[in-house]
Amino acid sequence: MSERTAKQQRKTKETDISVSLNLDGTGKSGIDTGIGFFDHMLEGFARHGFFDLNLTCKGDLQVDSHHTIEDCGIVLGAAIREALGDKQGIKRFGSCILPMDETLVLCAVDLSGRPYLVFDGAFTADRLGDMDTEMVKEFFYAISYSAGLNLHIKVLNNGNNHHMAEAMFKAFARALDDAVTIDPRIQGILSTKGSL
Repeated sequence: MSERTAKQQRKTKETDISVSLNLDGTGKSGIDTGIGFFDHMLEGFARHGFFDLNLTCKGDLQVDSHHTIEDCGIVLGAAIREALGDKQGIKRFGSCILPMDETLVLCAVDLSGRPYLVFDGAFTADRLGDMDTEMVKEFFYAISYSAGLNLHIKVLNNGNNHHMAEAMFKAFARALDDAVTIDPRIQGILSTKGSL
């Protein structure tokens, strides 16, 4: 099996982002976005998905966290798409129901090539550290659109806002790891259309 890795860069007047990703890693990460809580979420994503991820972003944080977080989703999504290549042999679908103390989050992924986000989770705090909680949904929207994946995230039991956000990122990691797994029973592409 060839290495499923990608490198992506994106520079605008608002952000300067560099990403390297290995889908078949061990969970090592080096993250620096300037937003501590977001770094923590991306480190959890890498660790629990067994993805090797390096991501740096210099963003216009003097404005707010929006551009940094959204653009990181765009660039990470592009890296996922590149690393997947032609999607030969992947399971395509992945899901996870993940508990974190009192919270419970469901995440389901289809690497269909058709972007769509269904997000059902309401936060009761405006911020977690330096990260606006409304940006959690925006990040997952950006990643689903850029990677070309169908993504469902649903909070089944809510509670502490930190726990809810962290469970979302970890559940997404586990579901994505499941979906990108190579299954030797799959010949070619897992679709009746013959392509994804």
